[in-house]
Amino acid sequence: MQPARHSFLYLVAIICVALILHGRTPSADEPAQAGATLRAGAAAVDISPKDFPVNMPGGFKANMAEKCNDPLHARALVLDDGKTKVAIVLVDNLGAAREAIDEAKLFASRKCDILPENMLVSSTHTHSAPPSNVVDGAKEAMAYRKILVEGITEAIVRANSNLRPAAVGAAAHPLSDEVFNRRWFLKPGKMPLNPFGGKDLVKMNPGTSPDVLLQPAGPTDPDVTVLSVQDTKTRKPLAIYANYSLHYVGGTPSAAVSADYFGEFARLMPTRVGMKADGSDGFVAMLSNGASGDINNIPFGVNLPRPPREPFEQIRIVAGKTADAAWHARSKITAHQSNVTLGMMQREITLRLRRPTAEQIERATTIVGIKDPAELAKFPPLADSYAQRTLNLAKAGETLKVQLQAVRVGDLALCAIPFEVFVEIGLDLKRRSPYPRTAVIGLANGYNGYLPTPEQHKLGGYETWMGTNRVQEDASVIMTDHLLEMLAELAKRK
Repeated sequence: MQPARHSFLYLVAIICVALILHGRTPSADEPAQAGATLRAGAAAVDISPKDFPVNMPGGFKANMAEKCNDPLHARALVLDDGKTKVAIVLVDNLGAAREAIDEAKLFASRKCDILPENMLVSSTHTHSAPPSNVVDGAKEAMAYRKILVEGITEAIVRANSNLRPAAVGAAAHPLSDEVFNRRWFLKPGKMPLNPFGGKDLVKMNPGTSPDVLLQPAGPTDPDVTVLSVQDTKTRKPLAIYANYSLHYVGGTPSAAVSADYFGEFARLMPTRVGMKADGSDGFVAMLSNGASGDINNIPFGVNLPRPPREPFEQIRIVAGKTADAAWHARSKITAHQSNVTLGMMQREITLRLRRPTAEQIERATTIVGIKDPAELAKFPPLADSYAQRTLNLAKAGETLKVQLQAVRVGDLALCAIPFEVFVEIGLDLKRRSPYPRTAVIGLANGYNGYLPTPEQHKLGGYETWMGTNRVQEDASVIMTDHLLEMLAELAKRK
């Protein structure tokens, strides 16, 4: 009977320990479920240009860089729940072209067991980085395409090789005083002509004069949303993937490449979570661009104007406050979970391209043919640029194929859209999503211009002009419907 008695006591002890552990609440820095299957790996690869000069696109004329002010990176986070493996990548670029991204995905998939359709690659939208897809032109620009593609590939492969047992949590914290809607209604008689010779109802970046401004034409989204990843063995942070709906900050040193505030956030964030600032312990911080097509960092209409800043100063200020908000969001996570479900869906849809009228084509042809600067000056500013864009659209095909992605990480959903997405679209997706927490990732898997809502199209303004916006005016409604269907499908999966 002695062996049976020992077996009984051993069973009682096991049950007691289990009850004690079940009743204890885990802290935010330990996994809630030991032994679960989630693994995660992260990596950052320097993709700074090596050959100069390189153009930094984003304006209406060349903007040549002669050096790097701070490095550009491709940062990757790979998650694996034993059934699904996904890669979430962020690249410091204005808007990496789908051709370059697809090439990098294909190369990475050949080196690790991640399907290309399970890779999300988005751009930060820094205006101080080289173009992404020059295949015939300046040798410096063509050399940079190779650096970019190889860097994205290497970041995914390294992150995959770094996989280890992990736990995740998601939360958000507001940072409202650094986001401003840049589209404004103006006072009577203050609206200038647009490049097409007409008058819009709203103006982008109208200046700060109270004699001109009436009211903003839309809202903002103040939330800094974070996906926090930690190593379950060391209980140390492994990665932070953050999302904020702020276009970019700007004010970088002239003629210099820069990752803008996205890169400065990544530099500061390790210190916020107790990791090494130089990244030698493997922690990776990423700040993705949200629904920020009509949002920037200029305080229009604020009673106290912002004092002048030296180059890069405002970037440091905003990055520090965003890192603080990300820290506050992470502090709200009561327990990182390792028994989470991953899911990812990709859907390619076809949109109609906008078609200029015969009258618009005739006017554009006339303007493009003017060689005398004095004659051209009789037209509104940027008339020649938009005349050329109008003719380009007239020569383009009738449709455009775009790629949408929906990602599930436990109770967090990510919606990836290859446009500069208006904030109203992001707020709508967050409100209607079946998940407790949703983030919208703009400039994802390609770049196709601005994405206003149908209501904002009626107001006009820079973001709605033909050539700035290229797709049908109800495109945001179509994409929102698809993404909500995809989120619902992911929510049903066990």
